[in-house]
Amino acid sequence: MPLKIMPKKKHLSAGRVPLILFLCQMIGALDVPLDPKLLDDLVQPPTITQQSPKDYIVDPRENIVIQCEAKGKPPPSFSWTRNGTHFDIDKDPLVTMKPGSGTLIINIITEGKAETYEGVYQCTARNERGAAVSNNIVVRPSRSPLWTKERLEPITLRNGQSLVLPCRPPIGLPPAIIFWMDNSFQRLPQSERVSQGLNGDLYFSNVLPEDTREDYICYARFNHTQTIQQKQPISLKVISAKPSKERPPTFLTPEGNESLKEELRGNVLSLECIAEGLPTPIIYWIKEDGTLPVNRTFYRNFKKTLQITQVTEADSGNYQCIAKNPLGAVHHTIAVTVKAAPYWIAAPQNLVLSPGENGTLICRANGNPKPRIAWLTNGVPIEIAPEDPSRKIDGDTIIFSNVQERLSAVYQCNASNEYGYLLANAFVNVLAEPPRILTSANILYQVIANRPAFLDCAFFGSPLPTIEWFKGTKGSALHEDIYVLHDNGTLEIPVAQKDSTGTYTCVARNKLGMAKNEVHLEIKDPTRIIKQPEHAVVQRGSKVSFECKVKHDHTLIPTIVWLKDHGELPNEERFSVDKDHLVVTDVSDDDGGTYTCAANTTLDRVSASAVLRVVAPTPTPAPIYDVPNPPFDLELTNQLDKSVQLTWTPGDDNNSPITKFIIEYEDAMHEAGVWHHQAEVSGTQTTAQLKLSPYVNYSFRVMAENNIGRSVPSEASEQYLTKAAEPDQNPTAVEGLGTEPDNLVITWKPLNGFESNGPGLQYKVSWRQKDGDDEWTSVVVANVSKYIVSGTPTFVPYLIKVQALNDVGFAPEPAVVMGHSGEDLPMVAPGNVRVNVVNSTLAEVHWDPVPLKSVRGHLQGYRIYYWKVQSSSKRNRRHIEKKILTFQGSKTHGMLPGLQPYSHYFLNVRVVNGKGEGPASSDRGFHTPEGVPSAPSSLKIVNPTLDSLTLEWDPPSHPNGVLTEYTLKYQPINSTHELGPLVDLKIPANKTRWTLKNLNFSTRYKFYFYAQTSVGSGSQITEEAITTVDEGKMAGIPPPDVGAGKAMASRQVDIATQGWFIGLMCAVALLILILLIVCFVRRNKGGKYPVKEKEDAHADPEIQPMKEDDGTFGEYSDAEDHKPLKKGSRTPSDRTVKKEDSDDSLVDYGEGVNGQFNEDGSFIGQYSGKKEKEPAEGNESSEAPSPVNAMNSFV
Repeated sequence: MPLKIMPKKKHLSAGRVPLILFLCQMIGALDVPLDPKLLDDLVQPPTITQQSPKDYIVDPRENIVIQCEAKGKPPPSFSWTRNGTHFDIDKDPLVTMKPGSGTLIINIITEGKAETYEGVYQCTARNERGAAVSNNIVVRPSRSPLWTKERLEPITLRNGQSLVLPCRPPIGLPPAIIFWMDNSFQRLPQSERVSQGLNGDLYFSNVLPEDTREDYICYARFNHTQTIQQKQPISLKVISAKPSKERPPTFLTPEGNESLKEELRGNVLSLECIAEGLPTPIIYWIKEDGTLPVNRTFYRNFKKTLQITQVTEADSGNYQCIAKNPLGAVHHTIAVTVKAAPYWIAAPQNLVLSPGENGTLICRANGNPKPRIAWLTNGVPIEIAPEDPSRKIDGDTIIFSNVQERLSAVYQCNASNEYGYLLANAFVNVLAEPPRILTSANILYQVIANRPAFLDCAFFGSPLPTIEWFKGTKGSALHEDIYVLHDNGTLEIPVAQKDSTGTYTCVARNKLGMAKNEVHLEIKDPTRIIKQPEHAVVQRGSKVSFECKVKHDHTLIPTIVWLKDHGELPNEERFSVDKDHLVVTDVSDDDGGTYTCAANTTLDRVSASAVLRVVAPTPTPAPIYDVPNPPFDLELTNQLDKSVQLTWTPGDDNNSPITKFIIEYEDAMHEAGVWHHQAEVSGTQTTAQLKLSPYVNYSFRVMAENNIGRSVPSEASEQYLTKAAEPDQNPTAVEGLGTEPDNLVITWKPLNGFESNGPGLQYKVSWRQKDGDDEWTSVVVANVSKYIVSGTPTFVPYLIKVQALNDVGFAPEPAVVMGHSGEDLPMVAPGNVRVNVVNSTLAEVHWDPVPLKSVRGHLQGYRIYYWKVQSSSKRNRRHIEKKILTFQGSKTHGMLPGLQPYSHYFLNVRVVNGKGEGPASSDRGFHTPEGVPSAPSSLKIVNPTLDSLTLEWDPPSHPNGVLTEYTLKYQPINSTHELGPLVDLKIPANKTRWTLKNLNFSTRYKFYFYAQTSVGSGSQITEEAITTVDEGKMAGIPPPDVGAGKAMASRQVDIATQGWFIGLMCAVALLILILLIVCFVRRNKGGKYPVKEKEDAHADPEIQPMKEDDGTFGEYSDAEDHKPLKKGSRTPSDRTVKKEDSDDSLVDYGEGVNGQFNEDGSFIGQYSGKKEKEPAEGNESSEAPSPVNAMNSFV
C-alpha cells in the first residue's frame, strides 16, 4: 500500500458544501490531464510542435532543411505546398522527407542550386481527426554580393571642412554589417567629431590634419555566409593651412528641418542626427510634449543615435534633435509613427468537448492597422469548408453547440495586416470517454490530529464526470459540512480527528460509465514536549544539565536532536546526550548560548529552548553587576490599523535594576535590516501601546537598560503588516528651474518607502504661469524626482506644486512654490559707457543699466573687459591678454585698478545672467597720464683712471612717460668712511654713458642715479667705485701678489735686490702669517662684526634702506665660507647693480688684481662684489682667508 504523508502546514479554511458532494457538469471546454497513460489512449487531432521561421534564410553552401513536426493520435501524415500548389517531393530526387516527420531535406551540396528552391512553403499534418497547417515559410538563400568596381578620386580638403565618405554597400541577404577599417584591419577611431552613420557612411563634422590617410576602407560583413566584402580604399588629404573659419552647426543627416520615421511595435526605434560645424557640435535629444522612457532609452554613437527598445504605440510623437556649438544651434524634428504587425490578445486554445456539449473558440488580435481575422478549418477557408450545423461564426469567435463526435477538426485563425500575419491552430476534439480515475489505488494518508487532510482523486471523462466520496465499505455519500470537495476531485477534511481514520472511496460517474478508487487515512497523535529545558546560570568550570521529555504517537518513532545557537553541538567529550538529558561538564564561557531540544517525526516537529549563561566563580558573595540580559518572548496583541500592543518578558537585571526599555522597529518591506527607534518605557513596564504607520511590515525588538549599560537586542518579534493609506505628506525641496530657454525643470525630494503609506507611489505635478489666468496643468508621473515642462516662454515665473498619491488616494493639498522657466542670454548691451581716469593707475567706469526684460534671466551683474593696446611712448606696440572685472547686482559703475601709466586702454561692458553674458557694448578707449619712472635697469662703472670714472646704464624698464633727464649725485668717501660734499649733475635723457673727470685719485665715490619724467623723479640706483692709484707714490714699495689678475700699476722700481727691501718683505710676511692665524681662529668661531656704523657712513643722504623685518642693517661676515650676505649686501662682479638689489648695501673686499697697499700700509682695492672666487683665478685656500681679506677685516 503506497504511503502518502500529508503536508504539515495548514491550508486555507474550507467553505461549506452541499449535503451531497458532487461536481456539476461544466458547460465549455474539458481539461485533459497531462497523464502520459491517458494521453496515449485518447484520440487527438494533429498539433504542429515545431516549424521553421516564417522568413527562412538558408546558406547556399549547405543542404536546405525545412522543419515541420507534429503530434496527434493516430500519428499524422504530412504534405507540402510550394508557392500555393502541391509540392510532389517524390518527383524531385534531391528532396526527401525525414521518417516519422514532415521535415524536408533538400540536398544541394552534391548538385543543384539553392536559388532553384526559393519560394513559399507550407506544411500540413493530417489524421482522421483533422489537419493542422504551418506558417507560410519563405525560403531564400543568403547573398553576399561584391562591390561594383568604381574609380575613387583622392579627396583634398582644408583643415576644418566637413566631409562624408560614402559606403553604399551592395544589397545582400540578410543586410550586411558595416564597419570602417584601414589596410591593417584596424578599426578607424571614432569620436564626437568622426562617426559612422546608420547607413554605413563615415561622417566628419570637421577634418583635421591627422585625418590624412590613404586607406579609408568600408567593409561589409555578411554573417550568414561568414564573408566580408571590401570597398576600394578612399584617400583623404587635409591641408594643414590656416583652419576654416568657425561656423555654427548644420545637419549632414537627416536633411531639412523635419523628417518622418515609421517603426513596428516591439522593434528598436533608432533615430539619427549627425551635424557638422566648427567647433564640433554636441547632439541633444528631447521628445516634444513628453519625456523619453526611462528604462528603454539608450544613446549610441556619441549621442548621435537615439534608441528606444520595445517600442509601443505610446512612443509615437515628435522627437527633436538639437546640435549645438559655441556659435549657435540647429534643430531637426522627426515625426515618429509606430505601427504594429498583428499580435495576440487571446489566441485560440484547444477545445475538448463531449457529444452534446457547447464551447467557443476565440481568436483576438490587435495591430496598427487593425488586423483582419480569417478562419480556416483543416487548412481550408471556412467559407468553402463543408457545412457544420453545430458551428456559428461571429467575427473573432466560433460558437459550437450540441457538438457531435464526427465533427472533430482543426481550426486555423489568421490575423493579418500590411505588416504581417499570425496563424494559430486550435483543435476541437469531440470525445466520448467513460470516467477514469488517475490517482493510484490504496494510497495511505497519515495526518497529525487537528490538522487538515487532503485525499486526492484525479479523474477524467467525457462528458465530465461527477465525483462522490464515501467513507467505509457500506457508507453513504459524505454529506456533513466538515468536508470540502474541490473541483479537481480532492476531498478536504479541514480538521482531522481520531474518528476520521478509515477507508475513503472516490466514485466518478458520467453517462458512459463509472469508476472508483479507495484510499486510506490514519490520524496520529501530535508530538509534544512535556518537560522543557530550563534557563540556567552556572559558574565557569561547573556542570549543567538540560532535560527534555517528549510524548509522541506510539506508531511514530521520534528523533531527538540537541542544538546550540541553532547549530550542531560542539564535537567535544564534555557534551553528552543520555536519553532525555543533555549534560555539559567543565563549562567554559564559550558554552553560553541557547540550547534547543528538537523532536522530529515523519509527520511533525516540535522544539523547546533554554538559555545558558556562564558566570565567573565568585569566591565571595559580592554581587556581579552587568548590563541586563535581553528581553524575550515578544508578543503582538490588539493588532489594529494604526496601533499594536507589544508585550515581553524581561531578562535578568544582573544586580542592577532596569531603568528603562528601548523599543526599536524594522520595516522589512522598505528597509530590511535597518532598525529605527520607536519608543521608550520605564523599567517597570512590560507592555507598550505602539503607534504605527500605514503600509509598513513591522518587526519589533526590545533592549533593557540599567546603570551599567544597555543589553543586546532581543530576538525580533513576529512581523505585522499594516494596511495601506493615502500619503500624509508631500515631497519637499520642490524647485522649478529651467535648463534651456524653452523649458521648466521641476524637481523635488521624493518620499521614501516608509513615507509612501501604500503601494503605487506617484506624484501629481502641477504648474501654471504666475502672472497669467491659465488653469493649472497637471500630469501624474511615476516615483521619480524630476519632470521637464517643454515649450515654455523664456524666464517666466511659474507657480508649482507637487502632490503625492498612491493606490489608496492623494496626500493633502501641497504648498505652492514659485520657479522660473529657463534663462537665455541677455539681448541688450549696456549703453552710455563713460570712463573717468582718476590717476595714472586707476579709472572709474560708468554705464547705463539695461532694461530688465532684456536680461531674460536672473541679473547677476555687469562684467568689464579691458585691455592695454600699446604704450603711449610708442616703444612697445603689442596686444596683451584681456582682463575681466565683474560687478555684482545692479551696479552701474566700477573702478579699474592696477592700470599702467601713460598707456592706451580699451574696454567694453556686458550684462551677465545665469545663462551667460550678453552682447558687448561698443569699445571705449581712454589714456592714463604719465607717472614717475622705475629705476634705471642697470648701472656700471667702467674704465677707472686716476681722475675719471665712466658710468654706463640702461634706461628704466618702465619709463611710465617721456623721460626728460637723468639726475646723477655722487660724493667721495674717505678712509674713515666719512662722506664728502654731494655733487648734483643733470644728464640729458638720450644719454646712456657719462664720464666724470677731475676726480681725486685713489678715492672711493658713491653714486646715486635716477630718471625723471614731467611728473617727477623715479626710484634710484646706487653704486660705489674707486679711482686708480697714483703710481709715483708707490715707487718705493712694490705691490704684493694678491691674485692671478693684472696689476693696475705699470711703472715699477726694481728694488728686489736691495737689503732693506728684503728685510721689509720678511716683516710683511711675518705680519701676514700672524693675520692668517688670527683670521683662521675667528672664522672657526663664526664671529660676525656689526657694521651699522660703517653703513651709516656710506648712506645716501636722501634714502636709508632697511631690512625687511626690523629696519636695521645686516651684518658682515668676515669668514670666507662662501655664505651670501643678508639681503642688500651683494654687488655683482661686473660692477652692475640691478634695480631690485639694495642701493647702499655693504660689499666684500675682493682679492682682485687691482688691490694695492698704500704707503701707510692700508689696503686700497677695487670693489669686487664677488663672494665666491673663480677657481681659475685664485690662490685662495678653502682652509683659511687670504692675506688681503685678513687685512681688510681690520680696516
